[in-house]
Amino acid sequence: MAPYCDEDLLQLSGLQHFAFCRRQWALIYLEQQWAENLYTVEGRLLHHRAHDEAARERRGSTLILRGLPIVSHSLGLSGQCDVVEFLLVPNGVPLHGEEGLWQPYPVEYKRGKPKSHQADELQLCAQAMCLEEMLCCEIPEGALFYGEPRRRTVVAFTEELRQTVRNFTEEMHQYAKRNYTPKAKTSRSCNACSLKERCIPQLTRRGSVSDYLKQAMEETLP
Repeated sequence: MAPYCDEDLLQLSGLQHFAFCRRQWALIYLEQQWAENLYTVEGRLLHHRAHDEAARERRGSTLILRGLPIVSHSLGLSGQCDVVEFLLVPNGVPLHGEEGLWQPYPVEYKRGKPKSHQADELQLCAQAMCLEEMLCCEIPEGALFYGEPRRRTVVAFTEELRQTVRNFTEEMHQYAKRNYTPKAKTSRSCNACSLKERCIPQLTRRGSVSDYLKQAMEETLP
């Protein structure tokens, strides 16, 4: 597939939403709808703390960059990394303004605990794939830092995980090109979604919202 141009780039953070629920992603990124709940506020505060310190920090043989902008024209994604740790190694890549060679190691901050689905892992893997494209290097793994256990979970960037990233991003671009919002597929996860009321899963399961409103108006007319 030909590289995407700048105008076609999608937000990398949307990959996590897309993996969790395609309709949620479309409501947020295509229809520009958003609503806060306890989970979104906690997640936003955790990311703010990750970006709140100096953007560049040196700890011995580790260089830490926060809020690093990233892009991949092959995936058609752009965004920011919470934290990228660059480790001084003999076979790394050069960095502007730094001596030696460095191996990038992305770290993403998340609220709560590790989840049963792969949404967080896919987002982190996509960050690594962007860094690989930008720096011409290979990144075998990174880490997710969860706010509740307050420890890292190492994520190996397997070929299977990478292919899922490619498949999902291609599907995202297809939806974006058509400006298509999928219908709701209800599950237990809907209860924790901040867009539950705007999504209206009960109505979309029975029919369109416009049909529902039309029917309601007809019932109120004499």
